[in-house]
Amino acid sequence: MSERPARRPSPSAAKRTGRRRPAAPTTPPPGSPTSPQPDPPAPAPPNHRSVIDSAVYRDGRRVASPTTLADTFRRLREEPGGMAWIGLHRPTEPELHSLAAEFNLHELAVEDALEAHQRPKLERYGDTLFVVLRAARYLDAQEEVDFGELHVFVGPDFLITVRHGGAPDLSTVRHRMEETPELLRLGPEAALYAILDAVVDGYAPVVEGVQTDIDEIETEVFRGDPAVSRRIYELSREMVEFQRATRPLVGMLHGLMAGFAKYGTDEELQRYLRDVADHVTHTSERVDGFRQALTEILTVNATLVSQQQNAEMRALAEAGFEQNEEIKKISAWAAILFAPTLVGTIYGMNFEVMPELHWVAGYPFAILLMAVVCTSLYVIFKKRDWL
Repeated sequence: MSERPARRPSPSAAKRTGRRRPAAPTTPPPGSPTSPQPDPPAPAPPNHRSVIDSAVYRDGRRVASPTTLADTFRRLREEPGGMAWIGLHRPTEPELHSLAAEFNLHELAVEDALEAHQRPKLERYGDTLFVVLRAARYLDAQEEVDFGELHVFVGPDFLITVRHGGAPDLSTVRHRMEETPELLRLGPEAALYAILDAVVDGYAPVVEGVQTDIDEIETEVFRGDPAVSRRIYELSREMVEFQRATRPLVGMLHGLMAGFAKYGTDEELQRYLRDVADHVTHTSERVDGFRQALTEILTVNATLVSQQQNAEMRALAEAGFEQNEEIKKISAWAAILFAPTLVGTIYGMNFEVMPELHWVAGYPFAILLMAVVCTSLYVIFKKRDWL
């Protein structure tokens, strides 16, 4: 991880021998006996719709803008000391294989670039550096974080970017580097650092957007919004992805800085990379803080929800208790009123043979019996707090 490409040497045609065909010599006039045989025709270019931009630079300035990969290979061979910068978006397998054959890219790196879904990493294959980055952008409308994946191949005289997803927009990076040819003149690793800087700078709007979301979530939690738990969960998942994008970058950049002396990195690029490393460290710390904050907010929300549920259960229990008290009162009075009703009903029956009907004390006795039963029931219910 600590290794990085050496400062770009002047890539003469001799140094490229064995990796690409050397530049063809000047062709004598037709018909000359010494006229060499023409080179075999270049293979048919693959579908180049995924080629976003392809350019050849010399001394930090664009000297060619080929429209196909085959043209790019040819123009680079014709430009001693030149550098090719090829930008691809979701390339096809034939396109990547043609790049691998031309620039001697390792098959494992090519396989990673094809499959995507890689974690940020930095690997060296001979004189080629393979870098995987995870870019991010904040979507205001959806209040979501969109993650993209970027693969970068860096060689002595070429830089290839393979982008999966909408982020980052490398056209601005290329435009900025073309406006500073003195920096682009330092070679492919200068472009690599510019890409690293763009990816890291792209994290800043995401951090601000997430901070706004967390502030809104805190308000919703204490307001009792029932949908806030889902929002906390979704944002927590995005922060996990954000951590996976930023944490490995810290070690990658420190590994690159550790190789400054070994590879004789230009002082300007050293300052450039240190600034990028500082931004990455700051962003990683912010993301860690967001995850901790979301965990605490989720705990507080669970506590508030539990308290609310307890309050609702208490209210239901109190309502049930009050209803029970009312039922007891109604039952007690119903029992009290049932006693005289029973006595009156018995003596209201129309039977001829009823001894009490001709008893002189029958009526006072019946009234007294009703009063005694009702009073006894009242006293019993009163002692039991039913009345």
